[in-house]
Amino acid sequence: MTSLRLSIAIVVLVATTVSGQEQRVPSPAGHSAVQIGSGTYDVQYGNIGGKWIDIFYGRPIKRGRDLFGPSDWAEMLNDGADVWRAGANQSTRLVTELPLVIDGTTVEPGEYTLFISLSDESWTFIISNWPAMERYDYERKDALFGAYDYTPDRDVLRTPMQLDTLPHAFDQLSWQFLDMDENGGRLALFWDKQMASVPFSFLR
Repeated sequence: MTSLRLSIAIVVLVATTVSGQEQRVPSPAGHSAVQIGSGTYDVQYGNIGGKWIDIFYGRPIKRGRDLFGPSDWAEMLNDGADVWRAGANQSTRLVTELPLVIDGTTVEPGEYTLFISLSDESWTFIISNWPAMERYDYERKDALFGAYDYTPDRDVLRTPMQLDTLPHAFDQLSWQFLDMDENGGRLALFWDKQMASVPFSFLR
C-alpha cells in the first residue's frame, strides 16, 4: 500500500483531539442483521435460537457529492483499488450461520468479505474468502483492509446485481435485508438514489 493509502487509513481509524473535542469518525461503523427461525421466546432474553446473518460495514455519507454522475465515479469509489469495498474503512464482512444459495452457488456458514465491481452498465456482487483486517497493518499479506490488494483468486462467487433507482436519496450508505421469508430474501445496498441487490435462498 502506498504512503497515501496508509495516511488515509490512519486518518480514518484514529480519533484525534482538536481543542479538547474528540473528532467524529467520517464514516461510522454499520451493522445489519436478520434472524432466521426464532426458536423459542424467553421473557428476559426475547427470541433465542434460530440462525443469524450479519453484515458489518463502514457507512460513508454523501456530503453533497454527485456519487454516480461523473465519468470517473467508479474510480472515485474504488479509491485506488480494483473493486469497491462496498462501504468505507474496513472491508465489508458477511457472517452467516446457515448455508446461503446465491445464483446457484452455495455459501457455507462462516465469515466472508464483500466487494462490488462497478461499471456504467452493471454491478457485480463478489463474495470472497479474503479475511478482513480490524486495523491496517502494512506487514500483513494474509488479510485485506478495505479493497486494497484484493485479488480474485479467493472469490467464492460473482453475480450481477439488480440496480434500481430510488424515489428518495439515502445520505448515508446502508446494507439491508429485504423481503425475508422462510425461503430466503434479498441483500441490498442503498446509497443516494441507487439500490443494488442480490437474491438469496436457504439451503434445505
